[in-house]
Amino acid sequence: MNQLKAGAALNYIVIILNITVGLLYTPYMLRMMGQSEYGLYSLVASVIAYLIVLDLGLGNAVIRYTAKFKAEGKTKEQYEMFGMFLILYSVISLVALIGGIGLYLNVDTMFGSTMTEVELSRASIMMLILIFNLVFTFPMSIFGSIMSAYEQFVFPKVVNIIRIILNTVVMIALLEMGYKAVAMVILQTLFNVATLIINYLYCKYKLRIKIHFAKFKWGFLSEVAIYSFWIFLNIIMDRVYWSTGQFILGVVSGTAAIAVFAVAIQLQAMYMHFSTAISSVFLPKVTGMVALRNDNVEISNLFIRTGRIQNIVMAMILFGFLTFGRSFIVLWAGPEYIDAYKIVCLFFISLYIPLIQNLGMAILQARNQMKFRSLLYIVVAATALVLQYFFAKLWGGFGCAIAISGALFIGQGLIMNIYYEVKQGIDIKRFWKEITKMNIAPLILSVCFICVMYDTIIDTWLKLVLWTCFYMLIYIVLLYNISLNKYERALFTEPVKIIFRR
Repeated sequence: MNQLKAGAALNYIVIILNITVGLLYTPYMLRMMGQSEYGLYSLVASVIAYLIVLDLGLGNAVIRYTAKFKAEGKTKEQYEMFGMFLILYSVISLVALIGGIGLYLNVDTMFGSTMTEVELSRASIMMLILIFNLVFTFPMSIFGSIMSAYEQFVFPKVVNIIRIILNTVVMIALLEMGYKAVAMVILQTLFNVATLIINYLYCKYKLRIKIHFAKFKWGFLSEVAIYSFWIFLNIIMDRVYWSTGQFILGVVSGTAAIAVFAVAIQLQAMYMHFSTAISSVFLPKVTGMVALRNDNVEISNLFIRTGRIQNIVMAMILFGFLTFGRSFIVLWAGPEYIDAYKIVCLFFISLYIPLIQNLGMAILQARNQMKFRSLLYIVVAATALVLQYFFAKLWGGFGCAIAISGALFIGQGLIMNIYYEVKQGIDIKRFWKEITKMNIAPLILSVCFICVMYDTIIDTWLKLVLWTCFYMLIYIVLLYNISLNKYERALFTEPVKIIFRR
């Protein structure tokens, strides 16, 4: 339980640190790199991201089955499973290498019509470096999954914090020396390799993990394959949503449009991370609950309790960005990125429902019932993919955002809520009754602020900070006194009481 609490807390520290670094470092990086160079970097990263689907959902399978075997006391089966997964990941690395080389050889064909010779040359170099990064990551990623399954959340989060700080400091130094996107890719690769090696050493010497290369158990492998397949489809869906837009804009628009869309994607990623900070540490716990009891009432209560806690953060960010987001983007990224505000608003609104219900995915994984969710998401994402191409020709990045947001709201919002209620036995009606009560006061406050500030010009950071602080002060008072229950208030007051007692 201490690892769960500390892991969730450190997740938020990592997220806050990432956001702080992003808020301070990203504007500097955008100006040092230029819109074209940043768009080029974002495009290459999004293309390579397609190779991530070769994970095939095995990372989640490692966590799920390790937690299951651990709960059942099957140590030997764990070590043999690790050996099997390491072999599978090594094969995947080889496939990723072949696929990456294929992408590298076709850079001119894919983007020659919208890029200069210099841009194409830099794109090829970055693609080669990122291919190596990915090929090394696949087999070594098993150790991070093992740490999660053993509920060892503190150490990897501390390592991540150090990595974020060092990466930012070194990258600023490189930008000052005149290096740009290629240097950023090299630096990220070096830090990623170092982190993966540290994870391996922690598993070997701290957790005393052993890897046994025994005879393949084809029956077990078949079970893992079925489980992983639905996770794999979910990974494909994520790539369609968050990487395809840059690729399509690279074909029909160019690097400037990609840069604006990439800024919106960066803010969307921050928003999503705030939700997964809690739910990401619960898969081992939920797996244990399902393996031992699988009680719908108990799981439903956990779903609602976790959703309420996630809503505290997600609703605050959503309402705050709708109120101050336009001014923030102009001051932060520059007037040339103003179109990102509309894109981000669409992303935040459509993501709100699935993000406060992120525990639902952990429940489906623990029950090995990902089939419906994955098939639904693939169908909806495929529809969004087609619409992105046509909408991008009409409205650029905003058109891509319309297609993605519509798919998210219908698939991950409306249809999945019906599925949770009918097929999973989760009390969705009570969930939304409680969430609605929580949001009434903050929603009214945000509408009032938007109306009052309609003609107000916020053209300096000082004005934005003062208005935001005034808004947040009222928001928090209303939230604490009207929206939160006794348990949630204690989450805020207990740490303060402990500090004052000391």
